Amino acid sequence: MTAPTMNGLIHNAVRRDLARLAAALGTWREGDRARAAQLERAFANLRRELTHHHEGEDEHVWPFLAGIGVGRDLLAEMEDEHAAMSAALTQTADALAALARSGDAADAAAARASVGRTIEVVGAHLDHEEQELEPLLGEHEDTPEWRAVTGKLRHRSLGDAGSFFAWLTDGISDGDRAALRATVPAPVTGVLSRVFGRRYARTVAPAWREAVTPGGR
Repeated sequence: MTAPTMNGLIHNAVRRDLARLAAALGTWREGDRARAAQLERAFANLRRELTHHHEGEDEHVWPFLAGIGVGRDLLAEMEDEHAAMSAALTQTADALAALARSGDAADAAAARASVGRTIEVVGAHLDHEEQELEPLLGEHEDTPEWRAVTGKLRHRSLGDAGSFFAWLTDGISDGDRAALRATVPAPVTGVLSRVFGRRYARTVAPAWREAVTPGGR
């Protein structure tokens, strides 16, 4: 199996967070607004990272692909899928906000249903992109033109980069960690995550440390 690219690593982190959000909403303690607020913050972080990712694709990657001859119809499909993802993410954010206000089990069930729909929409796009575009990008990954694109995709501040790497590596699989180390030196990832990713460690990571058990937490 080919090791994932940075794009694939981001996709896997998105899938991971959506799956553990769905699991966290699977059992619920009535009135647990604190837990709901915690999950709302975690989803807001996921949404921010995914939005940064797909806006970078819209602005930089799709034009690059058009320039190397990728058909307009395929790129239009990708743009439509991004719009569908944005709508799904907004609906889930609204559902989690309602849960944070009430803490009700009924709202938790509604939020979990919304997450399920978002998993379908987001997953379909990520799969489509990996199947159709990753092979094309792989043919150009060592070119100066693609390196220029990847430079534009990076986070603009150390704080954003630190939060990104803290998120990316939170629960990362061994295989994905090895792929990441082949792309970014481990000391760089470690410093960015621990020093500049403290906001993530303080406000987001605790949501995934909570044990979810039948009948409550």
